[in-house]
Amino acid sequence: METIHIASGSKATIGEFVANDWRTAEVFKRHGIDFCCGGKRTVAEACQKKGIDPKQVEAELEEVARTGSSRQQNYNEWSLDFLVDYIVNNHHHYVKKATPFLDEISLKVARVHGDQHPELIEINHHVKEVIGELTMHMHKEEKVLFPYIKQLAEANSKGIKVAPPLFGTIANPISMMESEHTAAGISFEAIESLSNQFTPPADACTSYRVLFTKLKEFQHDLYQHIHLENNILFPKALALEEELPL
Repeated sequence: METIHIASGSKATIGEFVANDWRTAEVFKRHGIDFCCGGKRTVAEACQKKGIDPKQVEAELEEVARTGSSRQQNYNEWSLDFLVDYIVNNHHHYVKKATPFLDEISLKVARVHGDQHPELIEINHHVKEVIGELTMHMHKEEKVLFPYIKQLAEANSKGIKVAPPLFGTIANPISMMESEHTAAGISFEAIESLSNQFTPPADACTSYRVLFTKLKEFQHDLYQHIHLENNILFPKALALEEELPL
């Protein structure tokens, strides 16, 4: 696994750090730095926006690098068609399985406890928004974008041409997908803030606590899901389309 060593003024982006070692995501998360939707920024740029000392973040990233390779999947080395299948079979499958229950329990808790905790009504609103957005988002990926990426991967391996897509260039649907990722990320930032970082109050019932646990779990999956697409799959697909004869 390639290791990125950071130094003052490094031009490596946050997305590149996380793409090369998923453990660095914990460093960025700890400092409230967006590593998925905001993955195109450098560490220095992200720290400046947050008012954080970049040397502290750099030291923590170096510590991760010093600990050696982790027992993690090296997504950055996977073929594009394999990565597409992994995203669909793991992250898309997780979202489809998790959202019906999340929708139900979010509404239930908001109805029962919304008078005493009005933030739950806002959380329920954001949950419904995210579910609706992700449902359409994944459908577009599975029916339009991902099949084309797999065509690019096949053409590359077989040395054949790819028929020009109806959407012109892959940059067009990718731009749309990244915009939708940003919207989902903003919604979950709001949920995290409203829920006090998914910390239930003292008077929370079991359903209340389960909701916050599931929201935290969903956010973790969502951030990895977006990271794999924004920082690995999409840049490589863009580069591959440029290389291949059309």
